[in-house]
Amino acid sequence: MQPEMLILLGTGNATVTRCYNTCFAIQTGEEYFLVDTGGGNGILTQLEKAGIPLESIHEIFISHEHTDHLLGLVWLIRMIATKMKKGQYEGDLQIYCHEELEKTIRTIVELTVQKKFCKMIGERIFFRTVKDGETKKILDYDVTFFDIRSTKAKQFGFTMKLQNGKKFTFLGDEPYQEHEEKYAENADWLLHEAFCLYRDRDLYSPYEKHHATVKEACEHAEALGAKNLILYHTEDKNLAERKKLYTEEGKQYYHGNLLVPDDLERILL
Repeated sequence: MQPEMLILLGTGNATVTRCYNTCFAIQTGEEYFLVDTGGGNGILTQLEKAGIPLESIHEIFISHEHTDHLLGLVWLIRMIATKMKKGQYEGDLQIYCHEELEKTIRTIVELTVQKKFCKMIGERIFFRTVKDGETKKILDYDVTFFDIRSTKAKQFGFTMKLQNGKKFTFLGDEPYQEHEEKYAENADWLLHEAFCLYRDRDLYSPYEKHHATVKEACEHAEALGAKNLILYHTEDKNLAERKKLYTEEGKQYYHGNLLVPDDLERILL
């Protein structure tokens, strides 16, 4: 069994300029499961810096339609389709998302990408729609998707069992809700957004945007019995001190292993 690695390609919220938008990859062997793609062609830079070749990405999940999670996919489709046509990419590309999001992605791609590349959709680039509570086989994993019941755009998270038997749960970019308990309780790895420090809530207005502070994220993880908590989707104004400040605040409410990763940080799962 090869060790599995989590690679945080981006850790920032939608409006960051000093880091990349939140997205990550799970590495198993030579393959990568990419989750969200950020807001533009910066995804290509992050993948290059992380040493992840496009030829090793065959599975992508897009959680929802917001630009900071979606638009990087347009560039990946363009670049991978180019490699397909040149004989430089083996196999097919699978894109997982909910049904309404597939329509959105297709529309954007058709409006912005050359037809010769769009034609690869349905030939070697395939959409795999996901439903609430549905399990899909992705690489060697059984991945169960769930509707987070967003107050904004329809959004899905997922939970999966790693090869080492550990439970890995991604809650999307909104706060944990009670209906997600069966997917998140006793997770070995829980990924929860933390828009800002609780002390900075008046500065960043997280609740108005339906986001959590470090305090709430850690309270949720504590109640759920999560062994490891990863915070992401943050502001970037105190980036140099983010890891220290978020950890100090979070440790008041959560007593497991708290991680506040920087862009491109790798975590052995």
